[in-house]
Amino acid sequence: MKLTMKESTDEKAVFTLSGVSAAYANALRRYMLGEVPTMAIETCTFNKNDSVLYDEIIAHRLGLVVFKTDLTSYQLPKEGEALGPHNELKMNLKVSGPRTVYAKDIVTKDPKVVPVYPDTIIVKLLEGQELDVELSAILGTGKQHAKWNPGLIWYTHEATITVNNKSKDFAAFKDKFPPQVFNKKGEIDKALINTPELIDACIGINKDIVDVSFDTSSFQFTVESFGALPAKEIVAQAIEVFNAQLKEFGGLAKAL
Repeated sequence: MKLTMKESTDEKAVFTLSGVSAAYANALRRYMLGEVPTMAIETCTFNKNDSVLYDEIIAHRLGLVVFKTDLTSYQLPKEGEALGPHNELKMNLKVSGPRTVYAKDIVTKDPKVVPVYPDTIIVKLLEGQELDVELSAILGTGKQHAKWNPGLIWYTHEATITVNNKSKDFAAFKDKFPPQVFNKKGEIDKALINTPELIDACIGINKDIVDVSFDTSSFQFTVESFGALPAKEIVAQAIEVFNAQLKEFGGLAKAL
């Protein structure tokens, strides 16, 4: 197995994984989506809500607020385990109108766990209206609820692209290709066919001009983080959980 990183920022990671089966690649994708823990609000206790929205609607909106996640300070709650400082973060939201209530109005006791998008609107309060909510945030995984999904993750097979600008059909088919793949000279530049969308748009137009083939043993992953964790950490955490479960499975198999 070989992993080659092509792009790495906190928001996005693009890498190629080769030498593995489609089953392994899809399992890794599912682990990134469903097994990497992030922090989200789990319970809301309403002391007062004079707004136009029901408690349940506001609780739903608060649950979907994306928080920066610190995996070194908190643990995933185990089934039946009491919540405490090691696996729970208390917050509160107390606001009086008239004003718009934003995610940044949530007061958290941990400065490392704050809303990623502070201007997310929760509700609007009129003159004399109040909102007072006690919040509890815990770590969870995407397989439990979508609010804990760390981001968007997908893969495609690695593409091999051949471009022939001297094709006799070039003039007739030129206008059928996406404008983004042409350089300043008016020629199709293979380096500009650099996204899955542009690759798909070039397939089937004219194979003599642009021919695309796929390596079924090589997968190009794209990980777009929602902001709770850096994209690269999502990948690392998924591999760590995957390896731990494979090790556990191996131990069980030997015990048979």
